[in-house]
Amino acid sequence: MRKLISVLTMFCLAAVAFTAVAEPVSRISPVRPVSTYSIVARDPVTGDMGVAVQSHWFSVGAVVPWARSGVGAVATQSMVDPSYGPLGLELMAAGRSAEATLAALLLADEHSDIRQVGMVDAKGISVSHTGKRCIEAAGHVVGDGFAVQANLMGPDTVPAAMAEAYRKADGALAERMVAALAAAQAEGGDIRGRQSAAMIVVRAEPSGQTWNDVLVDLRVEDHPDPVVELKRLLRLHRGYEQMNAGDLAVEKNDLEGAETAYAAAESILGDNLEARYWHAVAMVNAGEIDRALPIFAAIFAKGDNWRILTPRLVESGFLEADPETLARIMAAGE
Repeated sequence: MRKLISVLTMFCLAAVAFTAVAEPVSRISPVRPVSTYSIVARDPVTGDMGVAVQSHWFSVGAVVPWARSGVGAVATQSMVDPSYGPLGLELMAAGRSAEATLAALLLADEHSDIRQVGMVDAKGISVSHTGKRCIEAAGHVVGDGFAVQANLMGPDTVPAAMAEAYRKADGALAERMVAALAAAQAEGGDIRGRQSAAMIVVRAEPSGQTWNDVLVDLRVEDHPDPVVELKRLLRLHRGYEQMNAGDLAVEKNDLEGAETAYAAAESILGDNLEARYWHAVAMVNAGEIDRALPIFAAIFAKGDNWRILTPRLVESGFLEADPETLARIMAAGE
């Protein structure tokens, strides 16, 4: 009797979640598999949660990965039903575990045997489902705070390789998830090939500002080596994070902190004129004009557009330079 009540409860929860969606969600099964391999994970140190995925399908990031700060992360794939993402997050937000959430959604899905889904919640409970009709090689591995799932693989060893790579990887959650994707590809990957990849990472706890709760949101829509490209974009993302940290340090009059952050950004981004230019602007705003001039000179040597842009920043209030200071900047490198 208790088991029956539990099942009915999960079914009701799923029904509530379906009706909570603003627009009706089609439950018709698509005719093509959208995803190949993915990982959902929660960082045991920070509590951040995320999803990373690769597919031989255009723009996989539009349908497979879902995550919400303070709630959890979902990867929905194989003959994909995108509604598992928003509905899964709604159920977890209502207090259900990842395990109970997935069970409820599968119970309400007449095509559950062709779905593959991974979920992790804010407590680190992880779960995965591989329907019995998912195209071989298909399978999943559930570990401590993560789950990997794959279908349409060349070899059946891909999920185990992903799990091992994630466990052994160092660094932040995003870098560890990329390591899992790279291991899948190295193991043989999708039997069809590769095309797109995506990643989402959200904060452990919501900040009250939803636009600040997404830490990483990257997509590779169409590329001959999407995992390598995703890794490159993640590195660029880290560089721009350091630029932002430098700007914040300048706002707080922490010149030493700003220099450290800008140096880190330039180390990551290399000869990126954007990073170097705003570094110089921040130095002028901090009163370090003499130190900014050589940076401006090197940038102006690369193109006149940067020199043309500079007075416009003064007019808009983004560069705090009196006429004499502006003249010195404009003459840099001449």
